[in-house]
Amino acid sequence: MPHAGLCSCWSGQVLPLLLAYVCYLLLGATVFQLLEKQAESESRDQFQFEKLRFLENYTCLDQWALEQFVQVILEAWMKGVNPKGNSTNPSNWNFGSSFFFAGTVVTTIGYGNRAPRTEAGQVFCVFYALVGIPLNVVFLNRLGTWLRGHLTTLERWEDQPRRSQLLQILGLSLFLTLGTLVILVFPPMVFSHVEGWSFSEGFYFAFITLSTIGFGDYVIGTDPSKHYILVYRSLAAIWILLGLAWLALILPLGPLLLQRCSQLWLLSRGLGLKVRGAPETNRLPRPQKIPISA
Repeated sequence: MPHAGLCSCWSGQVLPLLLAYVCYLLLGATVFQLLEKQAESESRDQFQFEKLRFLENYTCLDQWALEQFVQVILEAWMKGVNPKGNSTNPSNWNFGSSFFFAGTVVTTIGYGNRAPRTEAGQVFCVFYALVGIPLNVVFLNRLGTWLRGHLTTLERWEDQPRRSQLLQILGLSLFLTLGTLVILVFPPMVFSHVEGWSFSEGFYFAFITLSTIGFGDYVIGTDPSKHYILVYRSLAAIWILLGLAWLALILPLGPLLLQRCSQLWLLSRGLGLKVRGAPETNRLPRPQKIPISA
């Protein structure tokens, strides 16, 4: 019966996945609480201590006046104005910064440190995202497909000699490794040098950005004490697009590479692969194409 089949599908597939998903969320919540709650408490106590010390040094101020000033600072920060420095700080909406912001909109990164404040800007942002997000998905999909198209020899992998198969696997491994270094290792080194971060902070920023999580705790080009080149943030936006395209490429190629290595290892041990309904041969079945999703 259809009802029985639906219940069987729910209990056999959906329910275990749902339970695993909920357990994973609970695990993450527990670990984050253990790691971060104590540090937050110490930061809060330190901030309150600094406020009290400030009042002791400047007796002309009272608690209410200080709280009002802190509120002004928070509102300025929420509006994208860095409270450090003075009015000569670089604009958050020059062309380079605006280009970077446009990239964070269409890629759905959304760091949260900058957003349009005018009604016209907010309305435009809505319609810009409605068109830009699907356009970004299509662009990354096509770009990943185009990059994978240069590796078409993998489609005829099983028709080639064993040595050629090994060379192709080594070449593909080298290609993916070098690309990963260029996308995930070299840029964090640049960000660390320019922003004054450690390499781990730069790598953390790169991963959080390319995964489109975008916490906003680390954002490039926001320190008013530093003098950035004009195209710095524009280049970062281009890096984001290329990095997302790279991820669209390696996500399907990673499993394909593992499959090729496994098949070659089995052949090297003389085991071969059995084709259903046919005798064992040394030729491997042609694998199905794996679609690229953005």
